[in-house]
Amino acid sequence: MKHFFTLLFIGLSLSVAAQNTPREYIEKYKDIAVRHMDDQGVPASVILAISMHESANGNSKIAKYLNNHFGIKGKNSSKEIKSSYRGYDSVTDSYVDFMGAMHRNKKFEALFGKYPSYDYYNWVLGIENGGYAASKMWATRVLAIIKKYRLYEFDKRPGGATKVSVLVPAAAGPAVSKSSEPAINIYTVRKGDTLSAIAKKFSSSVKTLMSKNSLSNSKLSIGQKLLL
Repeated sequence: MKHFFTLLFIGLSLSVAAQNTPREYIEKYKDIAVRHMDDQGVPASVILAISMHESANGNSKIAKYLNNHFGIKGKNSSKEIKSSYRGYDSVTDSYVDFMGAMHRNKKFEALFGKYPSYDYYNWVLGIENGGYAASKMWATRVLAIIKKYRLYEFDKRPGGATKVSVLVPAAAGPAVSKSSEPAINIYTVRKGDTLSAIAKKFSSSVKTLMSKNSLSNSKLSIGQKLLL
């Protein structure tokens, strides 16, 4: 019996040791993310944060059995798990297909002409607004990963891009500024807000806000984040 528990303990220890930590994941895949940024313009921070979020740092079942690090759905031939997510021969292929997905979707494709490779806020919110995930908290979680692990340090930024201003309702707290991040304005929708009122408040127009946020209509949701 003692021998059994010893083997069990060793097995559990090996299982835990096999789990990627966020830092390990970043170190393992940062070069791939930077290469894709250099080639196509999507911020490396966005690529890494989305893969970390969607694959649980490479520890999820679809990451382990399907090499799927971005939660992209499709066919697979796995005999280990039944899943509606796409299978890949390698993690590298998953990264390549994510970049392909950015071009296959018209709303994602439009982001390439709008935002440079350092405006990660715009990219993340634009990808969310384009329908990448159903959860309204998706962008918030991806942005939190970027900030927590300072992934924006992998992005290419011109010397003049030095500050970010996130505009939120007064009740939720003051504007946030990060001296090492690009200048981008984001407003969080609160109860009673309308697109026309927000446009007027920030000297913009409904048409401009709809274009920046890839909106098909003027309907808003409380907690929704808008690029100004």
